[in-house]
Amino acid sequence: MVKWRVGYRTLKTAIGAALAIFIAQLLGLEFFVSAGIITVLCISVTKKESLRASWERIVACLIGLVFASVLFAGLGYHPLTIALLFALFIPTAVSFGLERGIVTSVVTMLHLYIYGSITTALWINELLLITIGVTVALVMNSYMPSLEKTLVGKQAELEDRMKQIWKEYSLYLREGESAWDGKEITQASAIVNTAKGMALKTMDNYFLRNEDYFYHYFRMREKQLDVIERILPFISTLDRTVVQGEKMAEFMDELSDAISPNNKTEYFLNKLSDLSGEIRNMALPGTREEFEVRSALFYILHELENYLTLKKMFKPDPKRTDRVLRKRLHKESQ
Repeated sequence: MVKWRVGYRTLKTAIGAALAIFIAQLLGLEFFVSAGIITVLCISVTKKESLRASWERIVACLIGLVFASVLFAGLGYHPLTIALLFALFIPTAVSFGLERGIVTSVVTMLHLYIYGSITTALWINELLLITIGVTVALVMNSYMPSLEKTLVGKQAELEDRMKQIWKEYSLYLREGESAWDGKEITQASAIVNTAKGMALKTMDNYFLRNEDYFYHYFRMREKQLDVIERILPFISTLDRTVVQGEKMAEFMDELSDAISPNNKTEYFLNKLSDLSGEIRNMALPGTREEFEVRSALFYILHELENYLTLKKMFKPDPKRTDRVLRKRLHKESQ
């Protein structure tokens, strides 16, 4: 059974449409219900999107009114005139990137057709309908619920999955076998995709302040997950007989325990450099199998460096990071 519920956007749309119609009717405007239609069309998922949609509809309506006034005045009020009007207006709107304003413009142009004459009063009527509809939509869209709490939760979920992945890699290097099915990699990718969309929505709800912390964070983690996936086939070629396997397992354990929003990477890069130096100073491989193992080790070291460099390049806002950590610690203490 489909779950039935009324979301905040549905509620805003319903109230906004009713309010726009009420105002237009109170002012005695012709075709007052059109103000409600415009409001419904202009309410979007983010503030910036709503502003863009409103601007496109205003411009498209003005162009449509000019086209309709010229053609109806010159050719008369006939269905063929409407066909010609649409044939000229729609390509024009598309060429100016005003596709979202086509439906609204069609409504206003048909008002002129229904009225049967072009007058200043009718133009003012249409402009007021557009103004009321757009203004109410922007007012209703001025409130957007914060997604920060949800994004903090997604951040914690993602880091838990990444910690588990490194633990499983470490376990395989120590024991040479594992029953792990790799589900955490798939789960982590799904979390990143969902969280990035939410972060983009958050960015679009602010005009004067930069709210891109979460987007850049999840984008960084996405690239790190790519590294983790590239390492997997090479980890599976190693076993506990590899001399440096235990040290690499210890490194991955420590890396797992240190995953957090403000993890310092210099320590791990230095430790990785030492581990790489040890492998380089080992005796040259004597067999093909030893050569392949050595190559796998160097590839894993190279990718681990990429993994750490991605985090090092990530420059979070210290105030934002501290706030996120406090929220997570508070959540975990409950």
